[in-house]
Amino acid sequence: MGVLLWIYTISALLLSMYGLNTLLYSFLFLRGRRRPADPVTPSLTEFPHVTVQLPIYNELYVVERLIDAAAALDWPRDKLQIQVLDDSEDQTTQIAQARVDHYRKRGLDIELRRRADRDGFKAGALAAGLKFATGEFITIFDADFVPPRSYLRKTIPYLLQKPQVGLVQGRWGHLNLDYSQLTRSQAVLLDSHFVIEQAVRSQQNWFMNFNGTAGVWRRACIESVGGWQAETLCEDLDLSYRAQLAGWKFLFLNQVVCPAELPPQIHAWKRQQFRWAKGSTQCLIKFAGRITMAPVPLLKRFEALLHLSGYVFQPVSLLLLLALVPLTIYQVHFPAFLSYFSLFSLGLPLLYALAQRALYPDWGTRLRVFPHLALLGMGLAFNNTLAVLEAATGRHSAFRRTPKFNLSDSQDRWVQREYALAFGWESVGEILLMGYALIGIVGAITTAQYWVVPFLCLYSLGFGYVAWLSLWHSRLRSLGRRERGQVKIKIGTPV
Repeated sequence: MGVLLWIYTISALLLSMYGLNTLLYSFLFLRGRRRPADPVTPSLTEFPHVTVQLPIYNELYVVERLIDAAAALDWPRDKLQIQVLDDSEDQTTQIAQARVDHYRKRGLDIELRRRADRDGFKAGALAAGLKFATGEFITIFDADFVPPRSYLRKTIPYLLQKPQVGLVQGRWGHLNLDYSQLTRSQAVLLDSHFVIEQAVRSQQNWFMNFNGTAGVWRRACIESVGGWQAETLCEDLDLSYRAQLAGWKFLFLNQVVCPAELPPQIHAWKRQQFRWAKGSTQCLIKFAGRITMAPVPLLKRFEALLHLSGYVFQPVSLLLLLALVPLTIYQVHFPAFLSYFSLFSLGLPLLYALAQRALYPDWGTRLRVFPHLALLGMGLAFNNTLAVLEAATGRHSAFRRTPKFNLSDSQDRWVQREYALAFGWESVGEILLMGYALIGIVGAITTAQYWVVPFLCLYSLGFGYVAWLSLWHSRLRSLGRRERGQVKIKIGTPV
């Protein structure tokens, strides 16, 4: 029991450290609200060449929307190049080629580029496209994004004014925010990341990251640090840290918003989170030594390590559960000081609430999603723990894209769409962990350790909820495929 108590104590202290850090971000955000969120946009006195890169892979439902939005960007036609970097293996290529041909006939410098294979995945596609890019600045939009017409006019001036800035990152908006409780919860998480975390990092001159899309790079910055590399699943984070460690500055613009589609299926969100968790942990392993020795202030180095290790929070929370249940059953005495550290767990809800308050007039009603968000956050711990362990052990895995469905309103259904994902075996682990936490609840009640019950209930409900949602969405997918098959049969049946 002594070893388990040490595991529990260390895990609780680590979780408290992350919680305390969220309180620091909230404090710095509130202090920073006394001045404008973004610096005044500099005057646009010249129009440099800009290359817009659109990396796509099997984006049947959204590729037209993406190309149309890129073609509509308000920038002189003779200074704009658009590259559709297509690695698709389905009819996406034909749809994309038709839109490219449409705009080429109208005088736009746009091309569809394909590779012999998907070597390097997204990083490989971006690197291959860069060889043929004509722009001094490179802006990237993923397939689920719809850049506003004014995007370049609102970002390029900062790069022209400040030659030391290598990247300008915009904020993500949400095309299907109110589609479901799942999309509302994702929006809260993303809003807090951009509105508070990215804003504070930018204002404090801490290390921040390119978010993979909706940002504008200075081409010289990319090339000076070795270009795109596919060593990690987060090629955006990898390049970000290489650039900043080399002395380049990054700027986040809260007022420049680029809306995107949120994954409506729990399996798609799990896949996205797995990729982010594994990729960021790979970057932690890659850069931890360089960050520790970097000639920058100690706080900046510490924040960078916390930034890259953010997903380590979830395996630590899982360790806490694994140790807590037997410690409860055997009535081991817990150190009293740990109860005070539990107050730092209020940091995350505060962070979320501040971001909602900053963005939405009806922010109070949006807080209703918090119980749902708490269950999802806890229930995702097993999925993301697997990702962190893969990164830590050096296990290779392919870049698995997040499917997009082009859902414009709640009447649209993803269940009949081509890219809906099947059941994942990780749900079995979630069900087992739900049962494990239930055993702890019974043990806590039996031994009258009632203070443990709320924590174990959160674990049990969280894992149970995510497992149930996974099973439910798997069933919906199966029904959708059956419906789609019946439609095809009816269409092909002679009258």
